[in-house]
Amino acid sequence: MPGENAMIRCPLSRYRASLAAAAAAVLMAACATPTVFQPDTGNVMEHPSEAGGRLKPMPIRPLNVQTDCHFKDEAGYSASALLDVSYSEVRRFSASVSVPKRGSCHFELDDFEQVRKEPHVELRARDGCVVRMWEQGDQVTVAFAQCASRCDRNTFDYVWPILVDRPSGRCN
Repeated sequence: MPGENAMIRCPLSRYRASLAAAAAAVLMAACATPTVFQPDTGNVMEHPSEAGGRLKPMPIRPLNVQTDCHFKDEAGYSASALLDVSYSEVRRFSASVSVPKRGSCHFELDDFEQVRKEPHVELRARDGCVVRMWEQGDQVTVAFAQCASRCDRNTFDYVWPILVDRPSGRCN
């Protein structure tokens, strides 16, 4: 019967049609112009070419920061940092982090050797602990890696980088 075959083909052809429409929509979305967000200005650009060409990397320049800051958040997590870095040369560095119900970590410049100045400052200790410092706009990040030996128990698993606002000297 010709009518039966038409009924069987009808759902399949609808399925194929919707699948083809979905595939076309995915392909069209893949060709769309990406949106680029500029965090320093908060502006949204439709395409990097609107900014006068390609997106450019941050310039490599010497790190300069001085601070003696302390902070504590609502959960009780606290940190302090004493930093004096001039032209990427670390003159003074001391940091401590305290994690509620976990313990604390301590870092002193005397335990480290400066092994890198650019594109980021890097301090390395004999026990493998690494402290890296870099800038992003007005913010300086002090990050810690492989430093569990400088912390109580498993505290290092809960340690976040210290962020320093260069103009105000505050950290969080």
